[in-house]
Amino acid sequence: MSHAIHRRGLLLMATSLPLGACAQKASAPPPGPGMAASVTYLNLLAKVPFFKALTREQLQWVIDHSREWATEPGAVIASSSRGANSFWVLLDGGWQIEHAGKTFKAGHADPAKWYGGRDMQALGVGDTRVVGTAKSYVIEIQQPELDQMIQRGFAFGPHLESGLAFYRSLRKT
Repeated sequence: MSHAIHRRGLLLMATSLPLGACAQKASAPPPGPGMAASVTYLNLLAKVPFFKALTREQLQWVIDHSREWATEPGAVIASSSRGANSFWVLLDGGWQIEHAGKTFKAGHADPAKWYGGRDMQALGVGDTRVVGTAKSYVIEIQQPELDQMIQRGFAFGPHLESGLAFYRSLRKT
């Protein structure tokens, strides 16, 4: 069962979830057209490759210090000129990284499953953007929050390294 179908079923059962299973944040405007606020469920976040190695406590910390967005196909999630200072992770669905007239499609288990943040910007890749290719769910983490997660020992290392290798390869295109 896809996460999107499973997610819809969970929305119907939301009232039966124990307190702390998800976090509701104060309303904020979406970062771009075709994006809407969504709820992050701990049991679904635990199945996403980027977050799979985290403990329940760490997953809850991620939920409490991030924002989830539902995106429509074609929505520009972030770009080198908007939102690149945030760290984005694809939870479900698909997106593509666009750079130098080329597109690189990715799912939530691919090296390009994350986008943005200080380390990617430091690579000097140039103009890029990440665009949804399907109905998707993404999580946005501000750089200071990501820094805290890393300082707290959240097991992101292999995911960050494979993503950085992907983004380094874009400098050659």
